[in-house]
Amino acid sequence: MSDASEPRVGVTGRVLGETLRYARERDYTGWDYGDGMSSRLLQAVPVENKWLNIAVQETIKRAPVNVRPLFLVEQRRNYKGTALFTMANLTAGRVLGEGSSAEPDYEREARDLAEWLVEHRTPGYAGFCGAHRHEIQHLDILGLPEYPDMVSTSYAVRALLAAHDAGLDDGETDYAAVVRSVADFIDEDLEYEEIEEGARMKYVPTWSSDHFTLNAVALGGATLLELDDRFPDEGHRERGEKLLDYVVSRQRPEGGWMYRDPPSASHLSMDSHHNGFVIESLLRHAELTGSDRYSDVLDDALAFYRDELFESNGAPNWDESSAYPRDIHAAAQGIIVFSLAGEFELAERVIGWVLGALYVGDGRFFYRQERWYTKRVTLMRWCEAWMSYAVATYLDRRDTVDRFRQV
Repeated sequence: MSDASEPRVGVTGRVLGETLRYARERDYTGWDYGDGMSSRLLQAVPVENKWLNIAVQETIKRAPVNVRPLFLVEQRRNYKGTALFTMANLTAGRVLGEGSSAEPDYEREARDLAEWLVEHRTPGYAGFCGAHRHEIQHLDILGLPEYPDMVSTSYAVRALLAAHDAGLDDGETDYAAVVRSVADFIDEDLEYEEIEEGARMKYVPTWSSDHFTLNAVALGGATLLELDDRFPDEGHRERGEKLLDYVVSRQRPEGGWMYRDPPSASHLSMDSHHNGFVIESLLRHAELTGSDRYSDVLDDALAFYRDELFESNGAPNWDESSAYPRDIHAAAQGIIVFSLAGEFELAERVIGWVLGALYVGDGRFFYRQERWYTKRVTLMRWCEAWMSYAVATYLDRRDTVDRFRQV
C-alpha cells in the first residue's frame, strides 16, 4: 500500500488487505459453519443414520471450542464465500491500489475466483446456479452438494456481473452471458409462482412448498433486478418486484421479518443477518431502479434493524429478543447495510466493535461471542469472506461519497 493511500484507507483498509492476504495464503479454503457432515470419521461409519449425522454435525457446530481437527473435518472452498472474495478483491484493487511489487494483484485474484465460480456452478438445472459444498443433515432431508440454493446463487451472480463490469472476462467466458440463465433457474427449478401479494419461490429446488424463506425470496428478487440492469426489456424487473412485493407484505409491525413464511416453519424469529439480507435487497432495488417504491418499508425496516438488532456501540444482537450470541456474520451484514444506506457512522461503530471483540489480528476473525466466552474458531466463509466483503463495501461506498464531495 502506498504512503499516499494510507491516510484515506486507514486502519480499515489495512484490515481489508490483511483479511484478503489471510484467505489468499490458504487458497480461500477452510472450515465452514455447517461442515460437520464432512468429517472423515463420520464418513467412515459403515451405516447411514440421520440421528448420528445430526449428533456429529451439531456437536461440531455448537462445541465451545473447535473440534473439527478431532473429527477430521475436510476444509473446502465455499461457493458463496468465493463470490464474496471475488467482489472483495475487485474492490480492494480500487480502494487500496495495486501495481507495485509489494502489493498483490487483486484483479488477477478476482479473475481467478470468477473463473472458479463458472467452473464449479451446479450442472443439471434449468439455469445458472451454485451450491454449498458440504452435505447438511436436516430433520426432514439430507442436503447434498448437488442441491443449489438461491442465496449462494445470488451472490455468485452479483460477483460475476461485477467481474464483467470490471472487464475481467477473458475473451472466452462472458460472465454476464453465463449468469443470464439464472432467471430460468428461478422460474423452473425454484418454481416461481405469482400470488395475490406478488410472487414467491423456493430456497432450494428439493425443499417443500409448504414454507418460504423470506430472505432467499428477497435475494431472488434482487437477482432479477441485477439481470434487468444488464438485460432490460425481458420482464426481469416486473418479476423481481413481485418477489419483493411478497416479502414486503410479510413485514411485521415492528419493522422486521421472520425467517420463514409461515413463521411456525422455523425456530428462528427476526434474526439479524437474515433481516439484513432483506434490507440489502430493498436498498439494491432503489439503487438499480431509481424508484422509491419501497421507501416507507425501508424507513421502518432500517429503524428496527438499527434500534433493535444493534447496540449503540455497534455490537450485533442475535434477534429482537436476544443479544447473544453476537455473530460475526450479523456484524458483517450490518456493515454492508449501513454502508449501502449511507449511514457510515453506524457502519464504523460495527467495524469498531468487531475489531475490539472478534479480530485476532493478521487478517483473522473469530466466529462468535457468547455471553460468557468467545468461540475462537475462524471459518473461511462465515468469518473471512463476509468481513472482507463488508469492509470492502464500506470503503468503496465511503470513498465514493468522499470523492463526490470533492467535486
